[in-house]
Amino acid sequence: MTRTDLLALTPDSLASLANRGLVKRAAKDLDAGNVPEVAVADDGTVSGAFPDEVRTTLPGGGGLEGATCTCAATGVCRHQIGLVLAYQRQAAGSAEDDAPEESTATAAGTPEAPAYKDWSPGSYDDEALARVLGERALTAARRTARSGYAARVHRPSETDPVAAVELPTCTVRFLVPDEFGYVHTDAVAAMRGEVIALAVWAFRVADERGLQGENVRVDVGGKAAGDATGSGLEAVLETVDQVLLDGTMHAGPVLSTALHRASRELTAKNLHWPAATLDDIAGQLAAYRDRGAGHEPARLAALITEVHARHRAALHGSGSPRSQVLGTNETAETPLRRVRLTALGCRVGGDDAERTADVFLAHAASGIVLVLKRRWDATGDQRLYGHDIAPRRIAGAPLRSLATANVVSENATRSPSRVVRLGTGRVSKTTVTPVGGAWSDLPGTVLARDLRTLERELDAQPPRLVRPRVEAESIRVVEVAKVQDIGYSPGDQRLTAAFSDAEGVTGSVSATYSPYSPGALDHLAEALTGERGEPLYISGPVRRARGALVVDPIAVMTTDGVVVPDLAPGDGGTALDAYGGERSDPLTEALATALDVCADAAHRGLRHLPAGTRTRAGRAAEQLAATGLATAAGLLRAFGAALDGDDPYRMTRTWTDAQLHLITAADMR
Repeated sequence: MTRTDLLALTPDSLASLANRGLVKRAAKDLDAGNVPEVAVADDGTVSGAFPDEVRTTLPGGGGLEGATCTCAATGVCRHQIGLVLAYQRQAAGSAEDDAPEESTATAAGTPEAPAYKDWSPGSYDDEALARVLGERALTAARRTARSGYAARVHRPSETDPVAAVELPTCTVRFLVPDEFGYVHTDAVAAMRGEVIALAVWAFRVADERGLQGENVRVDVGGKAAGDATGSGLEAVLETVDQVLLDGTMHAGPVLSTALHRASRELTAKNLHWPAATLDDIAGQLAAYRDRGAGHEPARLAALITEVHARHRAALHGSGSPRSQVLGTNETAETPLRRVRLTALGCRVGGDDAERTADVFLAHAASGIVLVLKRRWDATGDQRLYGHDIAPRRIAGAPLRSLATANVVSENATRSPSRVVRLGTGRVSKTTVTPVGGAWSDLPGTVLARDLRTLERELDAQPPRLVRPRVEAESIRVVEVAKVQDIGYSPGDQRLTAAFSDAEGVTGSVSATYSPYSPGALDHLAEALTGERGEPLYISGPVRRARGALVVDPIAVMTTDGVVVPDLAPGDGGTALDAYGGERSDPLTEALATALDVCADAAHRGLRHLPAGTRTRAGRAAEQLAATGLATAAGLLRAFGAALDGDDPYRMTRTWTDAQLHLITAADMR
């Protein structure tokens, strides 16, 4: 009897069931001659007798949970993984012996390799789900489906032959076709059946709609898009427009109270993304009243625009799913079972009253990046620079260690916005070990070796204003072949460097001075110039600017280790080589000028604008037209013309139309 389920397990699949280090160790043991004698019973049970007298058994029926081993390890051990690998090698050897000389091996190198591309988990019917998962799990899943949920469906491909579904709070991977015993999820055991059913239904919806892409978003259950009578934001648009008409300079506390009340009402309706946007608008108004450093006119203008953008997108039936635009059904947190995370560095921020640290952690099993957040009060004489909080302990480890570590936790919780919490219980512990070379093993959704491919991924994303409000969405690890042209611009307080990938495609690194981490730029320059070892990878948010990829670095991995600039000591006194500045870019300058006009209008309030605002809008429109942006120029002229009348609706509508177009154009630039 041939165990096709064992033949179908890839090294990545085995790493999901155990861990990558265990898979590598098992393979090395086999290469060193510690090969078991493999026997297969009539019922499919595979047993192995190792030279060190350890005996391992893999029962028929799929899955490793029922496997046994006489070694002292608890859970999945290297002998169980080694037996799987030995069985695969034995089957591959038999296939080569039996095949004619002129024949070629199968894609998997083993006989009867499963045809992943021809299989979908959506083929399971509900009766099969009930038999395998139980009625209780199916009932819980149906409750979630009645409310509706969003999912990202990953179809099998040659590069990743595993079908997977990313749910709001966990990931489900179908490691072997037609084998429920090999379904892997990072949710705790109590929720395993429920999330598997939700993942199957997501595939079923994608199949029914004919969505055959390798990576597609779907809405499952809930109110169908055609049944929706509106976006659900109609009641709050008037409040947001009132902020725009009054402006930051004239908005009173009553308006802030109205925003918070509207946010609570949206939250009660599960419209979480626009609710969070209203809270951010209220925060901008409060920062201005308190003369806080967190107030940014451009940020407020973008937030006002975001509410309108989500309203319009939710009404557009052929656009992004409503759940992605509005954040429906995003309240729950999911406890995770034994989870393995790879730290990608830390970003220090805050204001005069507090200091914050965001530790970014790649979850290789689901191919996403999570963020661990901490804050400390910074009152009185406490300045709390980045190097001051570096020794403070989080989940039992110093922040400086956690930010450059492999983290294994048995007590973690993940939110829909990709914020992770790590517990420190005595029973469910969290271990922190040096990251080593783990960045090189990250999946392609996190690790970018090819800048052209990364550019295509960014181009395929929906506009920023209507994307899900998740943390660390743009964080990537970028492989570096060469770094050059490093320099510092004193006027902008910005360190800039050019780098290239293995194919010679170029991108840039751009980091701005932070008063909370004064030595960061000095240490970043040392890492990029090779003073701390040859730079291998750079982690950080990736965006498009001036037609090229730009990385805002949070860490650099060199041949000597990982450098986290925000946690490094220093006062910023190191003399850095001057940077000559970027070439003049008329298109970028025209967009920036137009956005400044709109941001200033929102700051002052459309009802309180000076006479010169229309003149400024006209000049900015001429600048846009001169660069070929005729549509943007027309929208800005329409806004300028609306200022001559006494129609608040016309003023807010034309301002929003111009802002939407300008922000989207700038993001695509």
